[in-house]
Amino acid sequence: MGLTAVTLVLKNAYNPSKAATGKFMVDSGAAFTVVPQNMVKKLGLKSTYEKEFSLADGTVIKRQIGSAFIKYKGIETSSPVVLGKKDDSALLGVLTLEALGLVLDPFERKLHSAHLML
Repeated sequence: MGLTAVTLVLKNAYNPSKAATGKFMVDSGAAFTVVPQNMVKKLGLKSTYEKEFSLADGTVIKRQIGSAFIKYKGIETSSPVVLGKKDDSALLGVLTLEALGLVLDPFERKLHSAHLML
């Protein structure tokens, strides 16, 4: 299985002067983007609600959801994000990819502009 990592700039949606840059694994099987705990603290991200998630092994976990501005190669959008706990990996999920108008090419392991339809 090939892995694709990208560098993203994240900003606090309510205080855009707080920004951080990090490497995120593109996970086309994950709905939400997961922001690592250290970045959550640095940005001062706050929870607006909680969701349950099923992991690949069937384990069900709960995580807090917040909002962030996410920028990739000059494209910036707001997106709901999982506020990661200790040891949660940085993941770029499908909701954010779609908001950015991007799609993962699994053969080239690169992000490309999506062919969007209304």
